[in-house]
Amino acid sequence: MNVSAEGTMAQRVRSRWRDREAPDGDFIMFADGSLTVMDLLRMRSSDRPDGPGAEEWHWIEALRATEWSTDNWVEVDSALATHAHAGGRAWAGESAHHGSIGWVALTRDDDESTLEWLAVSNWSNPFREVTLDDAEVTAVSTAGWIWTFPRDAPQKVRITEDPAYPGSRR
Repeated sequence: MNVSAEGTMAQRVRSRWRDREAPDGDFIMFADGSLTVMDLLRMRSSDRPDGPGAEEWHWIEALRATEWSTDNWVEVDSALATHAHAGGRAWAGESAHHGSIGWVALTRDDDESTLEWLAVSNWSNPFREVTLDDAEVTAVSTAGWIWTFPRDAPQKVRITEDPAYPGSRR
């Protein structure tokens, strides 16, 4: 991407968010134009109390970039849930045009829904529920996983099983 010809990365991010687009991949895109690439790892452990074959998911930061480019963008226009709290708004949904990719975003609760950050995971199911409080954004996937993002450090997400999910292994 030729940043000088297309504006700053922050301007590009704001423009793409207004068009409800995000880079394709597993990442967290911040409003300042920086990008954190994440790896979603599924671990099976026979040491877990619920027995062999039980799963744990971890989203681990692979790299962080302030300048980046991408040829592929996905739509993040299908919001399945939203929740406002203390001047912020959490969004959750899917990119249905790209294989039901799950995404979660935190914006300001203003007229333009000004983006704070956006998390997209090609390996997550869509997110059907989202809540926001002073400290966290919590999103529940259609596969029964709860993703808890600290508001100010979404790359430190915790992924746990939803005990209320019918397919829960607990």
